[in-house]
Amino acid sequence: MTMASTLFIPLLFLLPLLLLHPAESKLSLDYYAKTCPDFNKIVQEVVTDKQLAVPTTAAGALRVFFHDCVVGGCDASILITSNSFNTAERDHDINHSLPGDAFDVIIRAKMKLELACPGVVSCTDILTEATRDLVTMVGGPFYNVLLGRKDSLGSHSTDVEGHIARANMSMTHIIDIFAAKGFSVQEMVALSGAHTLGFSHCSEFANRIFNFSKTADHDPTMHPDYVKGLRKLCANYQKDPTIAAFNDPMSPGKFDNTYYLNLQRGLGLLATDQAMAFDPRTKPFVDAYAANQSEFFEAFSRAMERVSLLNVKTGKKGEVRKRCDTPNSLQTN
Repeated sequence: MTMASTLFIPLLFLLPLLLLHPAESKLSLDYYAKTCPDFNKIVQEVVTDKQLAVPTTAAGALRVFFHDCVVGGCDASILITSNSFNTAERDHDINHSLPGDAFDVIIRAKMKLELACPGVVSCTDILTEATRDLVTMVGGPFYNVLLGRKDSLGSHSTDVEGHIARANMSMTHIIDIFAAKGFSVQEMVALSGAHTLGFSHCSEFANRIFNFSKTADHDPTMHPDYVKGLRKLCANYQKDPTIAAFNDPMSPGKFDNTYYLNLQRGLGLLATDQAMAFDPRTKPFVDAYAANQSEFFEAFSRAMERVSLLNVKTGKKGEVRKRCDTPNSLQTN
């Protein structure tokens, strides 16, 4: 073996580190080992208590985490509340359905961490860690969470539009939204598997089950028995907009690959989900994850790790908030 080849081998191991974004390179698994050694334990205790009390917490946290990271990066800007000077991301219409319990679990963890190690742990690290712990708690995969992010200095609802997929978007539009963040079609399909948890309000899929078209009273890609059940559930949704259905009618409280099996059977609740079972760009991944849960878990884990690194803020580009719902300095614009 030549000297050149012996030098090349260690460089291969160094390459992933050299390719890290400068902000990402400041993150680490043991970031709080010395400054807040009980960080992991405290977060896990809080999320466990909350999930046992409110079983929909895991689904809510997943949505809050994703809606935070895809708009300006993982920086807990979604947690900031609006004030008389500014409308925050949280009050954009696409975020109105984010459940209060998901915000509550982060606030509870922050309060306990502030007592144990004041001014040390960021809200975005709490959100990222809590989401992973909740996914694991309901049967999903464990994946690594790098720590050391800082919180954003503000939050603006005007930043949201165009970064989060809507139920009435075309598959091409959704693929383009994910591609703009650097995610492949495969990663998009894997991340969509988060819909194995949670629910959607009837207004988000009513057009599929009532007066679908001039020739069909419901979306023909849906199983007829599923349509009947949803019509009964959503009969009064216009009078009561809070009525909702589980995204996964077969195992709504468990993180598994049933979501993909449902799509194959015409049991996809949202049009954008069901479309993935037919579109030639997404169907191969739907079929693969339906056939192999381990493959789905591996793909989901890798994709979530990548999401958690979107535009992270470190150093002076952010702060450690004292309260997760407000920046340390009030902004007036």
